[in-house]
Amino acid sequence: QVQLVESGGGLVQAGGSLSLSCVASGGTFSRATMGWFRQAPGKEREFVAAVRWNVYSPYYADSVKGRFTISRDNARNTVRLQMNNLEPEDTAVYYCAARTSPGRASIYTEEGYDYWGQGTQVTVSS
Repeated sequence: QVQLVESGGGLVQAGGSLSLSCVASGGTFSRATMGWFRQAPGKEREFVAAVRWNVYSPYYADSVKGRFTISRDNARNTVRLQMNNLEPEDTAVYYCAARTSPGRASIYTEEGYDYWGQGTQVTVSS
């Protein structure tokens, strides 16, 4: 059974940093595109970042470019999201997602992924 488990969320002051991790199990993820999404209270889930398996080129939402860095370790089935210079607007539940099936919708959309973690809360105080 495929599982994605996030960790690393918490409370931080504006300008601070957090590092999120997602460990995948129950499947082969070395060829999966891995992504991070977030959902703030009262808002829809939105794309944050993604990284493909074969190119290692990352994709970022404009709102996090220059502040967040996504990386992956295929040997450990792990994807990380380093978040620097955090802002109160970054407060949300952050979700890890895996895209294991080709031909799905855009990697910038929820429909582009077929497995999801349970989420980890990130709270940034002003």
